[in-house]
Amino acid sequence: MKKVILAVMVIAFALFIALPNLSWAQEDLYKAKCAGCHGADGKGTPAGKKMGAPEFSSPVVQKASDADLADFIENGGPQKKAMHAFARCV
Repeated sequence: MKKVILAVMVIAFALFIALPNLSWAQEDLYKAKCAGCHGADGKGTPAGKKMGAPEFSSPVVQKASDADLADFIENGGPQKKAMHAFARCV
């Protein structure tokens, strides 16, 4: 039993150390899948604005709940057409 507890603690510590270092993967994913429409700064590109991509600083986005934001990212939002669904990518 002590070996199991020790193993769990070692794994937990390793994850604690490793996970913050994976932020580069999130940045690369944003650059590859999101920045083309939303822009590197979240203010939108001309093409993104033409398609209706909101600025991340807009009141609509700022008021959205975490669940709403996740739905937009994973499923394309309520219309299912405004944005590509990236559930399998994130």
